[in-house]
Amino acid sequence: MKPVKSAIGIFVALTVICGWFGLLFYLLRWDFQWNNPLVYLLIFCQMHLFTGLFITAHDAMHGTISSNKTINTFVGYLSVFLYAGFFYNKLYKKHHKHHNHVHTNEDPDFAPHGFWKWYFSFMMNYVTVIQLIIMAVAYNVLKIWVDERNLLLFWVLPSLLSTFQLFYFGTYLPHKGEHDNEYHSSTLNKNHLFAFLTCYFFGYHLEHHQKPATPWWQLYKTKN
Repeated sequence: MKPVKSAIGIFVALTVICGWFGLLFYLLRWDFQWNNPLVYLLIFCQMHLFTGLFITAHDAMHGTISSNKTINTFVGYLSVFLYAGFFYNKLYKKHHKHHNHVHTNEDPDFAPHGFWKWYFSFMMNYVTVIQLIIMAVAYNVLKIWVDERNLLLFWVLPSLLSTFQLFYFGTYLPHKGEHDNEYHSSTLNKNHLFAFLTCYFFGYHLEHHQKPATPWWQLYKTKN
């Protein structure tokens, strides 16, 4: 990776992480009213930023954050831990197993079921007891200083919603059914705004499998 691209990768990653943290910090301190429509808009903004954390960690798994391996790995660990107390090294192994064995019994992301069975199978494959303990401890520590309704509405709810966003647009839609390509993947119709808002261009999923070394912020360029 060229140094200039590496610098841009770090800048994009830090923008997502700082955006997530900055909005969350504001929302956790916000004395909001339920009838304020901004409440519901900002829940979805925070959901999208949670998804961005995971996408940032995903880019790190493909080495596209930085040409410096230490920096790349650190950003991956930080992003996925902030997302939901995950451990990057474990997700790294499973994600590359998905790329190497897509749409087979060896694929940790694949389950030939309907949406809900597939979703819960997907989640159970990644969620661990230690991760749940980390999140429970974080929740109980944060609620010492943060109003519990803010914590539930702006931290817990957006993180849960983002799992649906990631699963539906990044796994279920691209990989459900049969496909006539070696990556067993479909792709969204070309609409860059929709592709970004739904899942940081990962609806262009066939293109991602064809060129996994392309960072999310350049993935739209691979769309024919």
